[in-house]
Parts: sequence; structure tokens; C-alpha cells
Amino acid sequence: MIPTLLTATSVFIIAFIAVPPIDIDGIREPVSGSLLYGNNIISGAIILTSVTIGLHFYPIWEAVSVDEWLYNGDPYELIILHFLLGVACYMGREWELIFRLGMRP
Repeated sequence: MIPTLLTATSVFIIAFIAVPPIDIDGIREPVSGSLLYGNNIISGAIILTSVTIGLHFYPIWEAVSVDEWLYNGDPYELIILHFLLGVACYMGREWELIFRLGMRP
């Protein structure tokens, strides 16, 4: 639980600060959302792509380079999948406490 949530948090912070512009819909017009590319804290965002919405798993080892992986918007996918895994682990931990110790939520 802790490693997945720490991974999601650290990648979110790094991506919010320094991720390069991302191709949103495949027409090769990159959109920037990080602080280093001219956004402030209000307008900054982790940009997701249409590929990420369809949940096409694109791991970092399948990309030719890290730049290609970042350009295709996959830090968003990494953040979401690690966060969901961390939440599932937390729910399992709570269930085990309830089942084994008879605790109530």
C-alpha cells in the first residue's frame, strides 16, 4: 500500500512540475500542463491523452525512449494505476482488521 501510494504521489509531483508537453489526441499538437512550461499552480495539470482514456496499457519498457513515453502522456496512467492499487490494498487491510480482530469501521 505505502509503496504504490508513494509512487503515485511522487510521480504526480514530478509530472506537475516538469513533464514535457503531451500529445492529447494524436494530431501531434502538444499541450503543456507543467510549471516549467509556463503554467502556474492554478492552471497546471497532469494532461491525459485519448490513449489513456481508453486504458491502452503502454508501459515504460515498451517505449523507444523515456521522451516518447512522456510525450504520449503516460505519467497520468502510472499515477492512476498506482493510486487505484494503493486504494485496493488499503481496503484489503481494513477488511483484514475487521475479519481477524472483529473491529468495526
